[in-house]
Amino acid sequence: MRGGRVGAGVLAAVVLVAGCGGSGGGEGDDQDGSPKEKQPAVKAAKLSVPSEFRPAQGWDESLPWIPGSVHSIPVAATDDGRVAVMQVASDGYTVKVRDAADGAVRWSSAPWKVPTPVEGAEGSDASGEPAELPGLVSATIGGAPHIVAWAHGTRGSDELNKGTEILRLAVFPAKATGRSVEPLREIDVPVSAMPGDYQINGGEDGSLLVAWGDRDMYPSSTAAVDLTDGKIAVHRDPDNLLPQCARQTMCSGSRVIDVHDGSVLVAMGSGGFGVPGRWSSGDFRPRGVPAVTGFLNSPNGAVYGAGAGRLLAAWHPVPSSGAEADPVWSVHDQGTGELLASMSCDADVPEKKDGDRDYAVGSSPDGRFLFAGPVAFDLERKKGLCLVGDGNPKTVLLASADERGIAYGAVEDTADSEAPTLVRLDLTTPTGSPEVLPAGTELPLITDLKGSGLFVTRDANENILVSLRRRS
Repeated sequence: MRGGRVGAGVLAAVVLVAGCGGSGGGEGDDQDGSPKEKQPAVKAAKLSVPSEFRPAQGWDESLPWIPGSVHSIPVAATDDGRVAVMQVASDGYTVKVRDAADGAVRWSSAPWKVPTPVEGAEGSDASGEPAELPGLVSATIGGAPHIVAWAHGTRGSDELNKGTEILRLAVFPAKATGRSVEPLREIDVPVSAMPGDYQINGGEDGSLLVAWGDRDMYPSSTAAVDLTDGKIAVHRDPDNLLPQCARQTMCSGSRVIDVHDGSVLVAMGSGGFGVPGRWSSGDFRPRGVPAVTGFLNSPNGAVYGAGAGRLLAAWHPVPSSGAEADPVWSVHDQGTGELLASMSCDADVPEKKDGDRDYAVGSSPDGRFLFAGPVAFDLERKKGLCLVGDGNPKTVLLASADERGIAYGAVEDTADSEAPTLVRLDLTTPTGSPEVLPAGTELPLITDLKGSGLFVTRDANENILVSLRRRS
């Protein structure tokens, strides 16, 4: 199979922004109930952006405190058009939320005190180890947008006590008002991880999945967190979550991939996947896919990733005429297992017991287009688009897409270089019709927030710049 890891500066940045955020800090008198403070953002610098955006119409927020090499950048956006960033304060960190349309500050938090950083969190310029910083993710609780701040460290450590290692979550209502907003609640999740060795997934329905223990995209240790009441469900042995696993040979190394609507998505170590008590992958196979594979007759199917209530999976098909056939890729509803679309595509299928992935699963703001690296689906037309090349054409890796199917990405051969070949595509066409963008073009991480695209770049002084640019 062909494939490759995406360059950090091109596609991996997509995972820095998640999509939903909530209320509880007081209602105001704006059109959606929250007044705007008259504190303008920095005047927009001129960026090199795709022609769908206006280079200097929008606003910027500088984050000068962030060092040059980091595990993540603290920025998140909500579906209703708010952008949250984190700024350093004398006694902690401050969450600031702006209106995506004009940059006006909606609210800012009181200084948030994070846990004591773990050893090595400061990173190392000599070894190139990134620094570990607090971060932000968005979530919905009862349909209302919220912002969740998170930080890794130890609680209760002093000269005589080692303390407890935790990942602390602070839940803020996205529609709050004021300059010293306190979190609705703080939740400490016990973890055991080196700096940066954890992931946070989910968030669309009041729950988050905290995973830790290695640098895979889907680590083996997980805890589902209910943001409404702070309850934590630690999954110590995922092999016991799906009853099918007990009936399989060598079914070890199962992983929890995501949490949605209060239920976890489990990938079995022997192959196959499902949601406990709801559905199993064997009942929702694409046409032409056998139920089992290999000499051990292991369940077919591997979850590639999940997001926004849908999952992307890969399957081994029945070989035709003795020749190896391309894998079958499919999209399913995470709540029911329903097959939404499928196609054949010669993209790398993950190992059954491996939680590592080359690409994060992303989608257009309206959910119509779902993609991961060179695999894309138009769920309205129930069509797939395989962007894996055979050398001519080359493989293209996707970074973001809008509701019209206009997408942005990079040519795989150049994705790890300092000057990657960036492209624009049309996902409604049979081939994607890729067009090369001018060198130095910035790609949007989110294509439409109240009529603007969100970009994260570095300015002339190498400071992180969060930028909103109006769509043309």
